[in-house]
Amino acid sequence: MKFGKVEDPSKIDFALPKDHSQTKEILSQNKKGLENISVGAAKWNKTDMKGFYPRGTKDELTYYSTQFNSIELNGTFYGMPAPEQIITWKDKTPANFKFFPKLTSTISHYRRLIDITDHVTQFATSILNFEEKLGMAFLQLHDNYQPKDYSRLEKFVKEWPKEVPLAIELRNAEWFADEEIFNTTCELFEKHHITNIIVDTPGRRDMLHMRLTTPNTFIRYVAAGTEIDYARLDEWVQRLTQWKKEGIRNIYFFVHQGLDKDSPLLSAYLIKKMNETWKTDLHVPKMATENLGTLF
Repeated sequence: MKFGKVEDPSKIDFALPKDHSQTKEILSQNKKGLENISVGAAKWNKTDMKGFYPRGTKDELTYYSTQFNSIELNGTFYGMPAPEQIITWKDKTPANFKFFPKLTSTISHYRRLIDITDHVTQFATSILNFEEKLGMAFLQLHDNYQPKDYSRLEKFVKEWPKEVPLAIELRNAEWFADEEIFNTTCELFEKHHITNIIVDTPGRRDMLHMRLTTPNTFIRYVAAGTEIDYARLDEWVQRLTQWKKEGIRNIYFFVHQGLDKDSPLLSAYLIKKMNETWKTDLHVPKMATENLGTLF
């Protein structure tokens, strides 16, 4: 993900801000404890995952799902997924695997939430074929979609099919700059059980709003490409540990990084830290070209 990239990451303050005052209250509503931890990448194709697949890998998704337990499915952004395609993807993955499909650009970018009822119905009907492997769909609004068009967003949220869990990513800076607008939007999300996406990317620190609207956290983490990325992930484990104590139900964490044959997987570092801190036993993915056990 190029969004929020900067030329010189050393000039960025990467410290996580304090939680929004409402976040602890939202977490306290969950009495069931932590149910699921999903960590994955944004894509599974070889072009974007250089050095990850063993030589001769014929089916990328099948192999990917042996290493990760989830995928942030950006491919659905570029075209409406057919039910047959959803079923094919579902059948290639193990029982505990989760898909997090992005709503198509027709809905978010081209129609900009105008006259989209049929498109939403088609999308939701299709992805429901993931059945128990559907993690959560997510809507990413264009970075020029502003609060002046709040009424469209409100209508979309109210009409969204309740059987499909949904997260929303706000990008335009105006959503975060005006406290009243941001609070109104978050209250809308709370009322309709919409998860507020957090984006940790170098050039847009305002998107680290730390305002949860459900007892779930959906984090899209963009690597800076320097050693600071490991310290950033350490801090995330600390914050997630705090949220775990306060009542987080589901953790969805997707790492965006450029890969080549010499790149260690940042997601592997994150999972290893989670396992060490929480005594969990999540599978630690490996690059085909490296033995990650010697790196951390």
